[in-house]
Amino acid sequence: MVKKLLVLFLLLCVTAVAGFWFINKQVSNFLAQSLVIEEPVLLTVKAGNSLATIVNHIVGQKWVEDSEFKPLLRRLHPELANIKVGTFQLKPGDTLNDSLLRVVSGKEYQLTITFIEGSRFIEWQQQLAVAPHLVHKTSKMSEQDIANALQIEHSKLEGLFLAETYQYSVGDSDLDILRRAHRNLMRVLDVEWQTRQEKLPLKSPYEALILASIIEKETAVASERERVSAVFVNRLNKRMRLQTDPTVIYGMGDRYKGNIRKRDLRESTPYNTYVINGLPPTPIAMAGEASIAAALHPEDSNYLYFVASGTGGHVFSKNLRDHNRAVQQYLKHLRSQK
Repeated sequence: MVKKLLVLFLLLCVTAVAGFWFINKQVSNFLAQSLVIEEPVLLTVKAGNSLATIVNHIVGQKWVEDSEFKPLLRRLHPELANIKVGTFQLKPGDTLNDSLLRVVSGKEYQLTITFIEGSRFIEWQQQLAVAPHLVHKTSKMSEQDIANALQIEHSKLEGLFLAETYQYSVGDSDLDILRRAHRNLMRVLDVEWQTRQEKLPLKSPYEALILASIIEKETAVASERERVSAVFVNRLNKRMRLQTDPTVIYGMGDRYKGNIRKRDLRESTPYNTYVINGLPPTPIAMAGEASIAAALHPEDSNYLYFVASGTGGHVFSKNLRDHNRAVQQYLKHLRSQK
């Protein structure tokens, strides 16, 4: 009798083990399914969603086939139950298990937006307006409203954000990005201002930003930035007008059509440095970190003029005679290209 009971017990154990193995195998097969998607898709997990909610959504989208063993997923794989709130990207080739592990990891899908050095605030607004998966809070806000929301003391926002690439998650807002860009700018500006060259003709970090924005618009050649800065610093120290075309263009606004005429150079606008003394009232563009550094650490030189070389850089001169020669060479180069 005891022997029969022992055999029965062993049979029950074998059956239980075989049953557990079978069930575990079916759940594993369910998790091992590759997603039936041809391009990346986004999965958003909201507060209160459970593992079952997410799995049912994936099945409902027909990204994987359903399984009658699906309810046992949480019990057999408790490591998948600790899902995080956010938006996650699922990719072709991912398995259901890959997807759920990504949700558990909390590594949200990151988008990027790049603002180039020398761009203007209006261009940033245009980029933000069409950025995908971004909440557009500023679409009906004035520049002053945006400044108030970001607690920026200046009502004109030109030059008050650091030009670089920013990552954001689905559900972030344009204000979030602008807030980060302003904080990054202030961090960079503070560091450079604290270590600035002595006896610069700049009264405040804001004036440094104004100069940096002009440098940004004048040259895209990295090796020239400190020398361009030196020209403007030297002119400011000598109380010479800056006479820089980008400020004229900025002052013209929408009237600028690609050419600057003599009458434009003579037009009295707050930004026309052929007419006004010193710096314009605000930055004329968004500066990058390198131009901010150049504004506060100019080259030690006596250059007072520069003109385009026609080959991508500039020719720098210490006196008007040499500058006029360089201008003639540039005009000669232009004529040879026609």
